[in-house]
Amino acid sequence: MKKLDNFDKCLQVLRKADFEQSKENEIYRTGIIAQFNLTFELSWKALQEVMRIHGVEGAEMGSPREILQLAYKVGFISDPEIWLQMLKQRNLSVHIYDEQKADELVSQIRDSFIATFTVLENTLKEKTEIADDQL
Repeated sequence: MKKLDNFDKCLQVLRKADFEQSKENEIYRTGIIAQFNLTFELSWKALQEVMRIHGVEGAEMGSPREILQLAYKVGFISDPEIWLQMLKQRNLSVHIYDEQKADELVSQIRDSFIATFTVLENTLKEKTEIADDQL
């Protein structure tokens, strides 16, 4: 599935980030934040697509927040607070002009967001395999 493949590829790039280098290099730090934004965008779209494949009512359209809430409701994600935090950070990251706030976001990406994306990646792959087996 194209959306899941794109999410997977973006997450692989984010995992390869050198977070030590981001402490010294502003453009590298900016790149990590941009990759996080892209990965987040692809994550909720892949989530939406897999829920559609599974026939989840209401997954056809909706904002990222609505899709995340629906995914929690039907058991595709288990920790909505971290997802809503990632959504908030994605929205705020466009307006980060303070180096300290950028460093804090990079730390969140390293310390919790990548792990959260990884859990979703595994869930979506499992759900896709289930859907494929039913065809």
